[in-house]
Amino acid sequence: MGDLEALGDAVTGSLVARAVEPGAGEIGPDGRTHETHCLNCKTELMGNFCHACGQHAHVRRTVTSLIHDFLHGLLNFEGKIWRTLPLLAWKPGELTRRYIEGQRATFVSPIALFLFSAFLMFAAVETTNVGKGQAPQAVQQSLTDQIKSDEQRLARLERDRAAAAKAGRPTERIDDKITGLKTELNAIKAVKTNGIPAAQFKFDGDEQAPRWLSESVEAAAKNPDLTFLKLQNNASKFSWLIIPLSVPFVWLLFPFSRRFRPYDHTVFVTYSLSFMTLLVVAAVLIGLAGLPAVAGFAMLIPPFHIYRQLKGTYGLSPGGALLRTALLIAFATLALGLFLLMLFGLGLFD
Repeated sequence: MGDLEALGDAVTGSLVARAVEPGAGEIGPDGRTHETHCLNCKTELMGNFCHACGQHAHVRRTVTSLIHDFLHGLLNFEGKIWRTLPLLAWKPGELTRRYIEGQRATFVSPIALFLFSAFLMFAAVETTNVGKGQAPQAVQQSLTDQIKSDEQRLARLERDRAAAAKAGRPTERIDDKITGLKTELNAIKAVKTNGIPAAQFKFDGDEQAPRWLSESVEAAAKNPDLTFLKLQNNASKFSWLIIPLSVPFVWLLFPFSRRFRPYDHTVFVTYSLSFMTLLVVAAVLIGLAGLPAVAGFAMLIPPFHIYRQLKGTYGLSPGGALLRTALLIAFATLALGLFLLMLFGLGLFD
């Protein structure tokens, strides 16, 4: 009897609680919890979000909510990505300027977008094996072409020497050219057959490069695929370094301007690099679709994009934007070269 009374008291208590706080803490048909106090900090709720900690008032407890949280954390999927990408593609200057001027809640931040786009690019390169084995093949083809060209030049020089000797003219200059060309041809054939030995870094018995460097280069030549893998891994880990490498070059375009600050240049560079990495992803996918000509055309887009971003971000005239575009392309090539040199050095010493 006592057990029945206890059970009755429990039921009565639950009914009273339901009357006071209906649906509190339970999952409704929509998969949400419905409570009056924040589940995170216990503050009384006054809207759809807690005004103290910012957590959503009603938490979803469904598998779909986990997927949504993943996408939101990765891309800020609540509309930001769809507002950011079209502007990044067609009106990059407007996007950069609006973000600099304070529209942070509207767009994906440049750093978040860069990290995501870099992740996509390296994933595309890794899964499609883009570049793997291609560099050695290209080098071999270049060496083959050079050997063919040198052999043709050598044949012409030998014909010229024979004609000069027959006519009684001096042949010393032609002999020097033939000797130099034969030396070059033998060296190229050796590199094509055996790779780049450490001995190539020695001249007249003196080492022109430290032993550790010559040995590293020799190892890279013997196993180019491993070298490429190291470069790829280092690029994925240190891709963010290209931002501080690039910002000083953009500053050089406006060295005496008080209107534009390093922050402006950093946002400009980061959004620009985000677009370029996404363009690489698009080119890889287009190439996989069997349209290499279209993928090659994508490489013509960067100058046009840089021009539009410079003009819109800094309010430049067409002539000023065009001049700075040419300079920035040269600067970008230098910054990329420095970045690749750094990656190559890290790859050799791993």
